[in-house]
Amino acid sequence: MAFELPELPYAYDALQPYMSAETLEFHHDKHHQAYVTVGSNLAAEAGMDGQSVEEIVKASYGSNAGLFNNAGQHYNHIHFWNWMKPGGGGTKLPGALEAKINEDIGGYDQFREGFIQAGMTQFGSGWAWLAMKDGKLEIMKTPNGENPLVHDATPILGCDVWEHSYYIDYRNARPKYLEAWVDNLINWEYVEGLFQAAS
Repeated sequence: MAFELPELPYAYDALQPYMSAETLEFHHDKHHQAYVTVGSNLAAEAGMDGQSVEEIVKASYGSNAGLFNNAGQHYNHIHFWNWMKPGGGGTKLPGALEAKINEDIGGYDQFREGFIQAGMTQFGSGWAWLAMKDGKLEIMKTPNGENPLVHDATPILGCDVWEHSYYIDYRNARPKYLEAWVDNLINWEYVEGLFQAAS
């Protein structure tokens, strides 16, 4: 089995009121599980089940849409659960990461505005990202299960703007979801770890 569903790093109700237990149960247990099941089968069919998720994402991009979509979403969600934590968000970022955001993006307020805007303007399903590319941080957005890995960049923060990520809690108010997510859920320590690894 190429892919495995990771356990959530917190209880289903730990992110309330910003993300409900019902949303997490559907999103993790149903949607992510489906990417794992389908992606594992497709990876095996393609003879890639011995490769890492990152390798499969890059190798299948542009050549095997079914595998790419499921592998991309599996990769994205492995990190998505860790990009959130109870009592997250806030403007106090780890020092090196804060300095880099100041340098490359113009400060936290510019990051917040640009990241939320990326999520709001991603037409249909997709993701908003903070990624490292060519030694610099930049805000990106991608459709569906695509991620910065296939654009020669390393994602260090991503927010899922597929409707299943917010519709139960926010209905069609994607901007409210993004604001709540950035302000109250981001696990900046996890972002810092990915930033250090990418630097």
